[in-house]
Amino acid sequence: MITDKELDIARGCIRTALRYGASAARVSLNKSVSEGCTLLNGELDKITHSADRSVYLYIFADDRYGTFSTNKLEGEELDGFIRNAVDMVRLLGEDRSYTLPDIGRTAKDAVTGKELGLFDEGYKDIDIHQRLEKAELLSIFSKVTAQQNEGFTLISEECEYTDTCDDTFLADSNGFEGRHTETTFSCFTEVTVSDRDGNRYSGYWWEMAPMAADLKIAGCSEKALDRAVSQIGPKKRRSGRYRMVVDRTVASRLISPVINALNSTSIQQHLSFLEGSSGKRLFPEGLYLKDLARTYGRSGSRLFDTEGVATKDADIISDGVVMQYFTNTCMANKMGIEPTIEDISRPCLLPYMKGRSLSSEEKDISLKDILSFCGNGILVTGFNGGNSNPVTGDFSFGIEGFAFAAGKITHPVREMLITGNIMELWNSLVVAGSDARESSRWQIPSIAFEGVAFSG
Repeated sequence: MITDKELDIARGCIRTALRYGASAARVSLNKSVSEGCTLLNGELDKITHSADRSVYLYIFADDRYGTFSTNKLEGEELDGFIRNAVDMVRLLGEDRSYTLPDIGRTAKDAVTGKELGLFDEGYKDIDIHQRLEKAELLSIFSKVTAQQNEGFTLISEECEYTDTCDDTFLADSNGFEGRHTETTFSCFTEVTVSDRDGNRYSGYWWEMAPMAADLKIAGCSEKALDRAVSQIGPKKRRSGRYRMVVDRTVASRLISPVINALNSTSIQQHLSFLEGSSGKRLFPEGLYLKDLARTYGRSGSRLFDTEGVATKDADIISDGVVMQYFTNTCMANKMGIEPTIEDISRPCLLPYMKGRSLSSEEKDISLKDILSFCGNGILVTGFNGGNSNPVTGDFSFGIEGFAFAAGKITHPVREMLITGNIMELWNSLVVAGSDARESSRWQIPSIAFEGVAFSG
């Protein structure tokens, strides 16, 4: 945790920058500690401990701007670092668009850092023996290798338990101060199996929670094993257009190009396929994407962005209409538009069904429901490389997953490619579920699209 002495040093950085001629300054003090245990095939493989402390300085001087960072907080050395930083900013080109945000837009309620319920007070009492015990609870290697398994052999299992504490203090010369403190408890398992012919397949699963008591260790390795075994016996699939269902574990891959395209930096540089989209219905009617930035106790929630601007729960896409860009103070000044926040905090895609207004009963939509609704097609459970053009929205992604017919999975498929355009893809949306993973910052459920081009 950040100490009172370190808080005073951070505040002093601002005073020092102003003393050396800066017109304004912002400081961000970050501390993090991460500890964990990893088991390989049921045996302790490594114990990790990492600690980081850094100060980021944002210097405004003579209508110029620069950023600097250091991990040294000692007196004279820090003083010299700040003096040199201010001097270097004066050598940069003039750009009057860089200013601090108006103090009226900054958060007033981030005082202790614990307001959102993301800090586990019991974190400091966890010792190495408890971490090892949690890692051992993950492992199923001995159990699986001791039994007769039909059709596969377990080659390796890697289990990892990790807990992390992150503490951030942000302040600026306008008088803003804010703090965000968060613990994260996570577990991860990756397994590799082979079939009778020696072909190998890997599967993984992970769980994460801000509170230790909410971490779902039980079943994590079993799910990883099931995902590996389910890939055995892939069959080739002909090229063509199919209904595509995308599993909730990877669905964020298809919404991230949209969110990136709504960033004002991309728009100002003409590197966005959503340039000029604000206020226009470019997505299907009934589609809602929200930023639930202030959801209590959930990963990704925060009270302020990296400028100190207060977050809020907001509509990003409402009934298919683009409601806002992500616009920091600098981009707002450059573009002559109203600032919002720098980027999204906790995106949430709401349940959707093409051509229908969903009743409260219908808003509980699982992957099983989506497969049944779609009938035949391909379920994507993984993306293997590829890219999306930020200017045109054209994409090409390698995928792996399963063919399904009559709503039932029939066999795994691999080494296929999907191509198309992000906007055309989202306008072919058939259904979005309600099964987003609770542990994920990105609340994107399983989704299904019509007529996607697959190359076999």
